[in-house]
Amino acid sequence: MDGNSSALNKGLRESPGAVHKDPDMVIFGFWVFMMSDLIFFGVVFAIYITMIGATAGGPGPRELFDFGSLFAQTMLLLTSSLTVGIATITMKHQRSQGSFLFWVVVTLLLGLGFLTLELLDFSEMAAKGGTPQRSGYLSAFFGLVPLHGLHVSFGCLWMLVMIAQVLTVGMTDLVKLRFLRLALFWHFLDLIWIGIFSVVYFGGWVYG
Repeated sequence: MDGNSSALNKGLRESPGAVHKDPDMVIFGFWVFMMSDLIFFGVVFAIYITMIGATAGGPGPRELFDFGSLFAQTMLLLTSSLTVGIATITMKHQRSQGSFLFWVVVTLLLGLGFLTLELLDFSEMAAKGGTPQRSGYLSAFFGLVPLHGLHVSFGCLWMLVMIAQVLTVGMTDLVKLRFLRLALFWHFLDLIWIGIFSVVYFGGWVYG
């Protein structure tokens, strides 16, 4: 009896640690998080689609969108997906810490550039009367697009934390696993942006 109790207690103590040390389990849990986030984005996309024509006499997509700026934002974000991929490859093949940090910093700068252009676009839209309270369409727009921008902001903050961790503790297995999740998150945001550009901007301009 004592032997069985001891074995059971040992298993209970070791089980949580074993789960946290299993990279497959950690990555699976992160995929579950991203799938739930995708469902949330899908709901907000659906709301936007139903509100495309609800401008209430206010400015619509044709008056508000600057496709030159949107093209630049798209190029910045897609390029950042490439650079975060290079950072992942650098990490995988045990390249120097400096090379890894270089590509992470480049990705961070591209993300910040995207956010800067997006905020400038929002400012120009507000100057044209395109504020969230103006119409149902604009409420739906500002419920979706800034939500993606908030995710990008979180991703940039995450990169700063990763840079600090690498400089502090080095390229440990735990740090590598955390960066792998960050890379998955960043690629996910690029896919969401492609949907936003296609449905919100291009689709809004065509059907709005």
